[in-house]
Amino acid sequence: MSKFGSIRLIACDLDGTLLLNGAQRLQPDTCGLIRRLYAEKGIRFCAASGRQYANLKRLFEPIKDEIYYLCENGCLCYADGQRIHKEIMDQELARELVRDIMETEGAEILVSGENIHYLQPKDMSYFYHMRDVVRNDVTIVPDILHIPEPYLKVSFYEKGGLHKVSEWQEKFGNRCTVVPGQLEWLDMMPQGVNKASGLSHILRYLDIKPEECMAIGDNDNDREMLEMAGLPAAVQSAKPSIRELAEIETDTVEHLFERILAE
Repeated sequence: MSKFGSIRLIACDLDGTLLLNGAQRLQPDTCGLIRRLYAEKGIRFCAASGRQYANLKRLFEPIKDEIYYLCENGCLCYADGQRIHKEIMDQELARELVRDIMETEGAEILVSGENIHYLQPKDMSYFYHMRDVVRNDVTIVPDILHIPEPYLKVSFYEKGGLHKVSEWQEKFGNRCTVVPGQLEWLDMMPQGVNKASGLSHILRYLDIKPEECMAIGDNDNDREMLEMAGLPAAVQSAKPSIRELAEIETDTVEHLFERILAE
């Protein structure tokens, strides 16, 4: 029997995995391959990302109503057009994180609400990057310590690459999940929240066992998801520590999908 024979769901990271080399658009054949995986193999697809729900729906526009969404690194999960899970960060902790980021030279802040990302830019080029390049739903607020809804996730962006990640993990790691995303992002979620915790809600909703799931990733924020899945996979450009977890490697996710369809 093929190692793919028992797979009923593929949970796939976006940035650095499905979207390579800083891409902000899917390849032309990606959505067609995802649709074929379900039609021909009965395998559902879950976008598993630190990105927001609205952003992911735009990325997957042709099939947006046919897939599942693990958003904000596990803080929000959506299935069949409805939210099935939501995490909220302790508000005092969130404000402490916000104050520290605002005081960090060169760091820009992003606060995740349920439907929008809140910014208080130090440089307006950051706002334009998030709105026009990344294509997030964003709004500028005059005081990010007071937003009109609970904080779900607090992140910061350092153009050119993160500095002193270990210091943030040492200071806050016993009170919240602190994990790098891509080269320029550090994300903080409620303690114990990660892509595996989010994926567990998707799997429960679909009545799928972890061993019937393939997870594909490239970075530290994918670790728990790969450890949870019955079939962990990684792209060849993944961090060495993530590649060590993988039973399968691929140069692109699309080529892995083609391989599954061919078996």
